[in-house]
Amino acid sequence: MTSQYAYIRGTFVPLEDATINIRTHAFLYGTAVFEGIKAYWLPEENRMAAFRLKEHYQRLIQSCRIIGLQHPLDVDAMIDITKELLHRNHCNSATYLRPIIYKSDLRIGPILKVPHTHDDFCLFSVPMDGYLDTSNGIKVGVSSWRRLDDNAIPARAKVNGAYVNTALAKTDGYASGFDDVVVLTNEGHVAEGSAMNLFLVRDGKLITSSITDNILEGITRSSVIELAAKELGLESVSRTIDRTELYIADEAFFVGTATELAPITSFDHRPVGDGAIGEITKKLRDLYSKAVHGLLPDYHHWLTKV
Repeated sequence: MTSQYAYIRGTFVPLEDATINIRTHAFLYGTAVFEGIKAYWLPEENRMAAFRLKEHYQRLIQSCRIIGLQHPLDVDAMIDITKELLHRNHCNSATYLRPIIYKSDLRIGPILKVPHTHDDFCLFSVPMDGYLDTSNGIKVGVSSWRRLDDNAIPARAKVNGAYVNTALAKTDGYASGFDDVVVLTNEGHVAEGSAMNLFLVRDGKLITSSITDNILEGITRSSVIELAAKELGLESVSRTIDRTELYIADEAFFVGTATELAPITSFDHRPVGDGAIGEITKKLRDLYSKAVHGLLPDYHHWLTKV
């Protein structure tokens, strides 16, 4: 088997050597931010391409700004490292990339900014065709765990420590027989999935939670909105969503980098529409798949080719 590499502390190292000290601040306190990025094999070009790589690294830097980390590299440098890692790891199928900027100090105490503090960048890749089996749609429940608030740990930033919230919600959802969950805001409105943005279809329009309802400003979310408008002529409305709207939606689906587009066939054991994957959902899933695999020329600018 070909050796796999990761990037850490300014260099490429064998994956098994990409380790951190147990006293690392990010390990002790969750003081890190990350991105999930997907790269795909382009069948017509016989090479890999990463999807919306620049936008992901711009958002990573925004996450740093929100929690007070210093990004040691700029966007172009992180893009170059990503392309080199895909090359070194001989990636030739769908691949998930996890870049992290983390507080690398070896110290006790949660304060982020102290004299001589240091933040580092690391990156690794893993093969990933699908995060969930979504071929027949997924069953979703509404979680009793509420989404973290913008004034607590902001969902707008992909903060490592915040994903305990996701873990609690998703674990309880699995235990209750659901494939995933919807989480609500503290006010009781729909935020998003455990780690995915949500879309409903009602009366031929796409409805998705407002970015002020404690959601991640998703890159897949914005991609689907653009595809829906340009390719299908569908309007997307971002607004506050009530829980009971889930039960009367004509169609529903999650979107996210790892999940891509996951059709939802039931909420809280109530079928969505007729309980089958809806036609708009099918069309958007097909369009998104074609876009990420380089089969829609109008969206080649979304791809960073390796």
